[in-house]
Amino acid sequence: MKFNEFDAVVLLRDYQKEGLKKGDIGAVVMVHTEPNEAYEVEFVNEKGITKAIITLLPNEIDKA
Repeated sequence: MKFNEFDAVVLLRDYQKEGLKKGDIGAVVMVHTEPNEAYEVEFVNEKGITKAIITLLPNEIDKA
């Protein structure tokens, strides 16, 4: 599935090192097409402060 910048996405697994859990919602902030399709996704806390920005593959996220 292809995503666009600013799409809301949901994590499909935990990322303990980053403090993220399956089901967390983030926003795509950058789309990479080379060498492979990947997405920079930003996750924020309830106060709107960034918790993590991580690069994810298409099979690691889904539309929120």
